[in-house]
Amino acid sequence: MEPHDVRYEPDERPPLPITVGLGIQYAILCIASVILTPTVMITVAGAGDDYLSWAVCAALVISGVTTAIQARKVGRIGAGYILVMGSTGAFLAVSVTALEQGGPGMLATLIIASALVQFVLAARMAFLRRVFTPTVAGTVLLLIPVTLSPLIVRKLGEVPPDASPAAGPVIAGVTLLVMILVPLRASGLLRLWAPAFGIVAGCLTARLAFGMYDTSTVWDAPWIGLPQLAYPGVDLSFRPEFWALLPSFIMVTLVGALDTLGDAIAIQRVSWRKPRAIDFRSIQGAIAADGLGNLLSGLSGTVPNTTYGMSISVAELTGVAARRIGVCVGIVFVALAFLPRFIGLIVAIPGPVVGAYYIVIGGLIFVFGMKILLQEGLDYRKGLVVGVAFWIGLAFQFDWIYPEYFQGIWAELLGNGMTVGGFTVILLAMFGELVGGRRSRLKTQLTPEIWSEIDDFMVRFAASKGWDEDMEGRLRAVGEETAHILMRSDADEGADAPKRRLLLIAGSDGDAADLEFIATTHEANIEDQLVMLSEGAPSFGAETPLRLLRHYASSIRHQQYHDIDVLSIRVESAAQPSRGID
Repeated sequence: MEPHDVRYEPDERPPLPITVGLGIQYAILCIASVILTPTVMITVAGAGDDYLSWAVCAALVISGVTTAIQARKVGRIGAGYILVMGSTGAFLAVSVTALEQGGPGMLATLIIASALVQFVLAARMAFLRRVFTPTVAGTVLLLIPVTLSPLIVRKLGEVPPDASPAAGPVIAGVTLLVMILVPLRASGLLRLWAPAFGIVAGCLTARLAFGMYDTSTVWDAPWIGLPQLAYPGVDLSFRPEFWALLPSFIMVTLVGALDTLGDAIAIQRVSWRKPRAIDFRSIQGAIAADGLGNLLSGLSGTVPNTTYGMSISVAELTGVAARRIGVCVGIVFVALAFLPRFIGLIVAIPGPVVGAYYIVIGGLIFVFGMKILLQEGLDYRKGLVVGVAFWIGLAFQFDWIYPEYFQGIWAELLGNGMTVGGFTVILLAMFGELVGGRRSRLKTQLTPEIWSEIDDFMVRFAASKGWDEDMEGRLRAVGEETAHILMRSDADEGADAPKRRLLLIAGSDGDAADLEFIATTHEANIEDQLVMLSEGAPSFGAETPLRLLRHYASSIRHQQYHDIDVLSIRVESAAQPSRGID
């Protein structure tokens, strides 16, 4: 693995001018998305200006606080990397529906409930890894632009009655043209400014050609000030509309968590000069911080937030990944929340510009979903599940399937394609797990006698699959070397350390065996140790089990979570080539 061109790693301290300059740059690149998302939600739903002012200010403050927490970490909350937080468009469709049906109070309750789910996911991530899969998240991401389409259509047609009939198409067309052409022709940092360039071009067209971008009220606002106090409160009546919309909010929350997972993995890969194994404890912290942001958003009555992938792009381009940058971004966001004139300029952006902006955002969300699915690998079974779930979600979104039979609460529950498609892919994936073959399990303690238990288990497992002596020998060797590594970790901790428990799960995939060693956590990461061996580090006696394990296993993946480790090992027959580590 090649080293990365990183000027400042997370633990290092760049000079103050670099810290402040990059902090402002991050904030300016993301500010439009942070403000426009609650603006679209509230204006489409027809809520008042006071609530809009409050929601935008709250979104900026919460984005700033959670961005700083992501960088610095507070206990187990936060990734420890630069992950800019901001309002997410994934919640737009369901949030508008909640506002229209139950008002800001019910929206706040729904966001709080879904945030609690995110905390559970962060805490129990290791145990939910078979349900919370990239296949599920990728399918739901494909359906988010489908649910956004009615909102986009409404914003594209949001023009004054006396405006020219060409106003909407021309303004939206100019915005789209600039947002698409700039990234196609530019590269590097300039490409990141494409959304801002498109918004500016659309606003200038609206103002100069059609007189639609009215900023007269903006200049009457003070430069510095507080928003109108329009706290919506929390609605605890739990009406039928709440229960109908709750599955949709939970589904989007799960997808947002996977988006955060992907961003947390990516920022780790670009933040260190020397490649490291992925630290899943950092990912748990990132998801927990995301949940904290959503909880604060619900309590304050604004739209939920999530991590922005732009963080990874800027860190990779600049080579600066110091945590101080993230704290500086958070401070800038909070400062901008109390600049009403600046916020007013963004809130006043014409509807066709916003609609075109979200066409691009929806397209990028769709492509991101496809990337997740393709990286996971679309074999026949997964392709069938994704295709059926997508088209069922699409059909229910647009009432193509027997709408006369779904009335009342069923119409609300099944009228959201993202919810229906998400549940479909989860149920089909779970069914595939159930019929995929029974796994063998061994529960024990990490004691000196563990080797004999694991060896007997491997012999029985190989016999149950009808494998030959060579495959049985490979399994027994992997079990022995893994036991040595785990017991050596216990010896390093001392005799007074509490005994670790082990769960060994063995399954088969054709002629290959998939083994999972699940134990209480230990600091050393086996993947990192194997990389050191690959780079020609001196060989010591303690490293012999690692070398033998690498020889017998075709792939090794070590996922470290809070309080638990998952060591996934694939063993193939001797006829298949060994690939080393993932």
